[in-house]
Amino acid sequence: MSNASAQILVVDDELSMREVIEYMLRREGYSVICAENGQEALERLKKNRVDLMLCDIRLGDITGLEVLKYCKSKSPDTVVIMISAYASTENAVDAMNIGAYDFVPKPFDIDEIKGTIADALSRKTLDQEKKFVDEELRKNLHFGKIIGNSPRMLHIYNMVRQVSETSTSVLITGESGTGKELVARAIHDESHRRGFPLMAINCGGIPETLMESELFGHKKGAFTGATQDKKGLFELADRGTVFLDEIGDLSFPIQVKLLRAVQEKVFKPIGSGEDIKVDIRIISATNKTLEEEVIAGNFREDLFYRLNVIEIKIPPLRERKGDLKSLAQHFLEKYSNEMGKQVTKISSYAIDMLNKYDFPGNIRELENLIERSVALSNTNILLPDSLAMSVHKNRWIEGMKDRRFDLDDVAKGVVLDEILAEIERAYLKKCSRREQRE
Repeated sequence: MSNASAQILVVDDELSMREVIEYMLRREGYSVICAENGQEALERLKKNRVDLMLCDIRLGDITGLEVLKYCKSKSPDTVVIMISAYASTENAVDAMNIGAYDFVPKPFDIDEIKGTIADALSRKTLDQEKKFVDEELRKNLHFGKIIGNSPRMLHIYNMVRQVSETSTSVLITGESGTGKELVARAIHDESHRRGFPLMAINCGGIPETLMESELFGHKKGAFTGATQDKKGLFELADRGTVFLDEIGDLSFPIQVKLLRAVQEKVFKPIGSGEDIKVDIRIISATNKTLEEEVIAGNFREDLFYRLNVIEIKIPPLRERKGDLKSLAQHFLEKYSNEMGKQVTKISSYAIDMLNKYDFPGNIRELENLIERSVALSNTNILLPDSLAMSVHKNRWIEGMKDRRFDLDDVAKGVVLDEILAEIERAYLKKCSRREQRE
């Protein structure tokens, strides 16, 4: 946004302060309107487009915080910078919770306030551009509950589009918690099979003795406890999709029986002598490296090649940090609604804190963190101190305990503050443990 196109509202009950700020801003090329009290500010906001508002806390008739609330309710995109000669931590927190961009105490340095205004307007422009891009992306990316517009995810969306037009077997790989099932559901929902069932099963969560029955069904009397006929997932999913999650956990005997069903779409229920033929698509997923499992003799090579016609690799969250903010905001809205809270925003400093953590549990761990933080939050904005990071910090520190810093690595580039912070955290934790023992 250029200075010439930005309109700024200055709200201050001191004439001299209004005149100084107005003169300064006009010299910078901004369009400026002023208000001497809160009521006049409300009228200005009703009648004028305001890109940025500089507002004093104490105005005589109504407070600056009330003007801020009205401004944010009428024009959420207006950037607001609060100013006050009576600055306090309580006022600053209140203003930031309501939606202020910054809180600047009086007296302020002219160059500093000019820089703050320029940064705020620049951020507004970037936010508007990102909002436009995000809206355009959302129009074109209809993949259920998958969230993220990073290059890695856009590549996955393109693959989903392509494979959904076929009935080819797909193997989805990635660490636990990366959202493999969401991708499987997106493929099904984008395909011509979307009007038919998607039957999912966790291959690692069902005992081997029950797995065959779950997949292929059984006839009454086939074994002790089989009091009636039961259809398996393959039969229930006819004309739809079978999703075999954590396929690498299947026992070898079950792999043998699965091969024919995957290869020929034909199977026999337990206790039946008749084949059942189905029209299904097979999508499987694993957090293991199946090639290594094949070499180790834990997974059938022929089954691997039948399942792995097309592989979609889901990146861990640490490799798609550009999606972290939108994911965190999504979970914030989800759990705020579920808990009946009004936690609507995550501060930029809190996002920076999240970005410094690798999330070994991936999206599932991030969701857990945001859910806990919303539950414990007493404000409508998640600040760094609001994040329930204790468990996650401990995991991060534990991961650092065996780390050694090699001076030869300096040539590769290091951040000294980060190294010192890591050493300090590890040192404090060891001291704490020693005190507990003593």
